[in-house]
Amino acid sequence: MMSSQSVKTQRKQRKQNKVALQHPPVYRMTSKRSEKTRENSLERMPPEIVLRILSHLDAGSLFCISFVNKHFHELSNNNATWYQFYIRERTKKKKASQEDQMIRDLGVVGVREKPKGYWRNKYFKEISGLNVNKWRTKLQRIDPYSGLPRHTEEVIRSLCITWEITVTDGRGRRSTFEQSHASFSSTAVFVFWGAVGWPPFNQLTSLELYGVLRVPLDCPASYRPGWKSIMSKIKLHEKHSELCVSDKIVKMLYVGQGVTLGFWKDQWEMAFVMVNLHNHRLVERSLPASISPCTAAGVSALFDDVDPEYGLHGYTAYIELHNTVRVIMSGRFSQLFSRRDQISDGYLPLEVISENNRSLNTHLLEDISLPWRTEALHGTIKDCCMINLTVWDEAKQPFWCISVPVVMTKASRDTVSYDFDGGNFTILYQDSEGRVEMRLKQMEYEEQYFVVNLVIYIAVSKVNNHFGRDY
Repeated sequence: MMSSQSVKTQRKQRKQNKVALQHPPVYRMTSKRSEKTRENSLERMPPEIVLRILSHLDAGSLFCISFVNKHFHELSNNNATWYQFYIRERTKKKKASQEDQMIRDLGVVGVREKPKGYWRNKYFKEISGLNVNKWRTKLQRIDPYSGLPRHTEEVIRSLCITWEITVTDGRGRRSTFEQSHASFSSTAVFVFWGAVGWPPFNQLTSLELYGVLRVPLDCPASYRPGWKSIMSKIKLHEKHSELCVSDKIVKMLYVGQGVTLGFWKDQWEMAFVMVNLHNHRLVERSLPASISPCTAAGVSALFDDVDPEYGLHGYTAYIELHNTVRVIMSGRFSQLFSRRDQISDGYLPLEVISENNRSLNTHLLEDISLPWRTEALHGTIKDCCMINLTVWDEAKQPFWCISVPVVMTKASRDTVSYDFDGGNFTILYQDSEGRVEMRLKQMEYEEQYFVVNLVIYIAVSKVNNHFGRDY
């Protein structure tokens, strides 16, 4: 039988255990307090103090700090802070006193009433050189020989415009690739992608081309803001794709809209991508509409009910064969025309070079070939080059513009010629708006090629839509 003393001891122990369960140990309480003390000291400061600190950062650091968390994202998008950056940028080339005047004109309330991010975007446009009036003035200076703006390359380089490709597979997964390099001619830009790690071509469903404008901020490239403008979207694996030409290492497939895919010879694994971009409205097409609102690509000609042959004459053409490095052949041809009785099969023919007029025969400066390059290999494909064609109407407005790869092939039958002892060759191109037929002859002894016949066929439907006719 237990003594009364032992019973009391047991009751006291049970009571202490119960109290221990109801009240956690001291170290648990201190752990919660320590979590609170580990908060960022900046986050516990009043917003006014944090904004004062952030105002001493440069624009690149202020933009990057917005990726820390939601709190810093809100603070770093403060309109008043970005307005100061915008004002300083605007007044760099002006008198210092004008800065105070601009602030007084708008007022503090006017600055803060703008939508969130308004002054940040205005500042980004300002440092990106997006003075629309300035670069549009440059693009209005036309080269009389090519009929295109003479400063397109200068404007593109000054704005730091680049291009990106995004491919999508059957599962909706998207992969984006930045351009490797670009080559400029007087009428077009040739953009190259020689990246490693392309997705399997048989899994791809579409390819999108974007014009990209990056803001020149002092921050990592992956964080650098910018604008994108979709320029073309191509559905892959369609019947319109055609094999252009190949060498011992690669083969090329033209998929439309100036886009050519290169594959390793014995497999459908992508090696590179080449894109032709004609200079007509290239700057406007490479920028989003929010930055550069532009008119539609096709501008109708003025209606003329007096001239019965309106739309059949007054054409001018500039044609250029290019290997992306050098010009192979170029020429400007004016006063091109056609007659009603020459319209056939839905096309209006414009004879540029006639075999009967030897004075217009044009020789090629070098052999037709096209260099290609990846990050590991490079080579040259023979009998392939780029053709850049610009046809403008009687009012000197660009009417049909193309920049595409073409292939020179052996003609099916030769014609007798006492001036050329080599073979006959042809270069053909066709799309929904027209086609080009070029015939060349070779001087075998000197290994030179001469263009002896060139005809441009314009779709009658395009002529009717442009000139308001019914041919």
